[in-house]
Amino acid sequence: MTGKTVLGFVGSFYAYEGLDLGIRALAGMMATNPDLRLLLVGGGPEEDRLRQLATSLGVSGSVHFTGRVPHADVQRYYSLVDILVYPRRRMRLTDLVTPLKPLEAMAQGKLVLASDVGGHRELITDRYNGRLFAADDATALANAALELLEDRASWDSLRSAGRRFVEQERNWPRSVARYAEVYGPLLADRGAALDALGEGAPSQ
Repeated sequence: MTGKTVLGFVGSFYAYEGLDLGIRALAGMMATNPDLRLLLVGGGPEEDRLRQLATSLGVSGSVHFTGRVPHADVQRYYSLVDILVYPRRRMRLTDLVTPLKPLEAMAQGKLVLASDVGGHRELITDRYNGRLFAADDATALANAALELLEDRASWDSLRSAGRRFVEQERNWPRSVARYAEVYGPLLADRGAALDALGEGAPSQ
């Protein structure tokens, strides 16, 4: 894919990942951006449907499926991608669960483009350390991607902010501190309740 601009996804192909939206967005962008490519690294239950969709939209030659790859090869595929795309669909799971893949990409200094589901908004501040677009909307994804492609002057800042976010906010001490904030009061209340029960218990 030398000389091409590559959008990519690395992970498992489940319906909630919204990869069909990525293919639809690519199809909409190809008319004005014929050098775009979509690299899908991994596999899963949606793979056959995604391949069929790419064929039906006439972009099968621009969507590259690697299949599942050895873990040792994943870094090589990351290096081929200009923008990592995470078009998760909006549902309870994606609003509540914080994904690890965008963090992995940000830690490597990669550009991240993601739907605005709750899990992504915990990690990405639009136009600061990545870009967000309206979930479940292939046109919104395409527009955000095109805007990002036209604003290459912002890439270094976005990538640096993404890496900095991972280093400063998602390190072990900060993560453990967040759990302490949640569980500390609960454990204190439990301890107080046990003390009260102990004081009221009859002596043996």
